[in-house]
Amino acid sequence: MPTTVPDVIFKTRVRDDSVAGDNPFRWQDVSSDDLFKGKKIVVLALPGAFTPTCSNRHLPGFEAKYRELLAQGIDEVYCLSVNDALVMYQWGLHLNIVNVKMLPDGNGEFTEAVGMLVKKHNVGFGYRSWRYSMLVDDKKILKVFSEPDQIDNCPDDPFTVSDADTMLAYLTERQRAHGPVR
Repeated sequence: MPTTVPDVIFKTRVRDDSVAGDNPFRWQDVSSDDLFKGKKIVVLALPGAFTPTCSNRHLPGFEAKYRELLAQGIDEVYCLSVNDALVMYQWGLHLNIVNVKMLPDGNGEFTEAVGMLVKKHNVGFGYRSWRYSMLVDDKKILKVFSEPDQIDNCPDDPFTVSDADTMLAYLTERQRAHGPVR
């Protein structure tokens, strides 16, 4: 894992009411600087939209703890997956995610640059992100909670340390020891 987030361009979709038709969205490139520069960010990264652990526990856990994370000095929480913007948007709607921001890494460029791209060919997923969460301050990666034993074609889906409660406990202890993240 590098010490700073990589400089990549995320291919996102944003609502634009000037776009005619039933789909009022347009493509917009968003840079790592746009997302991370001068901000304190929590990223939860997971193997895929609509998958069981990601949909039932990982993302909903961060959504439920969103306000508590912000109370620890966090500016934003992003859910990153090697899925495109259209899938990430629909997944967020499906789960009624209103706080955590969906961050598509459709080409896996960010995920590969942080050393978390793994093969999931054994379940027909192609390349995906290993499950982790991280704290980023002004593009500096301060802490990573990566699931143990990162390997290609992992036969199971570990979810032991990348959850919202682990991140929140870390932030709370960090604030207690060193003051607010800010």
